[in-house]
Amino acid sequence: MTATTHDRLAVVTGADSGIGRATAELLASEGYDVGITFHTDGEGAEHTRVAVEQRGQRCRVAHQDLARPDTADTIDHLAQQLGGLGVLVNNAGTGHRDRALDLTYDQWREVLATDLDGPFLCAQRAARLMIDAGRGGRIVNVTSVHEHVPRLGASAYCSAKAGLGMLTQCLALELARYGITVNAVAPGEIATPMTGMNEPDAFHETRPGNPIGRPGHVDEIASVIAFLASPRASYLTGRSIPVDGGLMLMAAHGHDMADEGWRTF
Repeated sequence: MTATTHDRLAVVTGADSGIGRATAELLASEGYDVGITFHTDGEGAEHTRVAVEQRGQRCRVAHQDLARPDTADTIDHLAQQLGGLGVLVNNAGTGHRDRALDLTYDQWREVLATDLDGPFLCAQRAARLMIDAGRGGRIVNVTSVHEHVPRLGASAYCSAKAGLGMLTQCLALELARYGITVNAVAPGEIATPMTGMNEPDAFHETRPGNPIGRPGHVDEIASVIAFLASPRASYLTGRSIPVDGGLMLMAAHGHDMADEGWRTF
């Protein structure tokens, strides 16, 4: 296998807000044309489009429902509009707050379809496009710290993210020969609409049980995604990188502490 330089053409799913929007904007700042998807927030996607174009790059927008079996057609559609595909960021997803004993099968399937089936289909389609182009590529899956550690009331979410983490490793093994790297970013608690916080809250909310002591900002996740998407990460594949302020280090202590007594012993 020879070294290849992948196209600066990226698709970011779920880029209408939060981590997806921050990633699309940062990739645009680094010279990527970007295709973005949204599920329900078309207005948010339009804001992202404007932000990407203000950075001097092209942006194409498409609606996508990850739970549909034909969801990967959106990847083809955006790649065709962009003129190719060098990077896929599987960011879109959903969550829930239900005990496993109360979770209906339909709820279970909706989360698994959105957080695991959809990203699999998108990665599969993107990989085929990258292989056909012959210039390598990058696939970055956004999982969660709950890829690695469980959370109460999130059995379907944790199961899907753990599955996506293992899929990352399997794809990395299979696609390395084509110059395609596959990695995951596992965010901790990040100030996004999904967690009920505004972006500035990342620096004002306190989290005594987190070593850094606060939630994360979307730009702190986007910066790691952009690194994995770049030529700088050409020898890194099959890894899941927690970006969580040290939260996973506290698994044995509990992250809902009311004070910082854990810091002394």
